Amino acid sequence: MMLAYRFVRLIETHSEGLAKALRKRIENCAKLSDYDNVPPEELTERVYEVYKHLGEWLLGKTESDIEARYTEIGRKRAYQGVASSQVTWTICLVKENLWEYLKQESVLEKPTEIFGELEMLELLDQFFSRAIFYAAVGHERARAAMEQEAVR
Repeated sequence: MMLAYRFVRLIETHSEGLAKALRKRIENCAKLSDYDNVPPEELTERVYEVYKHLGEWLLGKTESDIEARYTEIGRKRAYQGVASSQVTWTICLVKENLWEYLKQESVLEKPTEIFGELEMLELLDQFFSRAIFYAAVGHERARAAMEQEAVR
């Protein structure tokens, strides 16, 4: 667990650069055209908050915390006109951005370090799977509410 903690601190320390790099990836991704409706600063800030407080998200937050955060993100993106598939792809890019950074920064020498990295990847995968699910839930609820409002 010590190595996982070291990786988390490394990510948190470089959270600003990671968030900016991700924003550029999103801006240059043809699959994410609806994100033109999202202010770039808002997107960068949301991602920065996750990266900056990654340790809390992985070790201290409950599933209900993840549910609250990502249901709201899904809801907001729906009202901003971002398709659910694009919200999902963006969360996948957030995770991919982290994995690429960890691969670039990690130099593993001992089997225990490999185990620590696997543990870290498992925690990240679990977190982002829940984030995707709850963002989809928030998006679906918002779309249903918008459809009901349109009928009235």
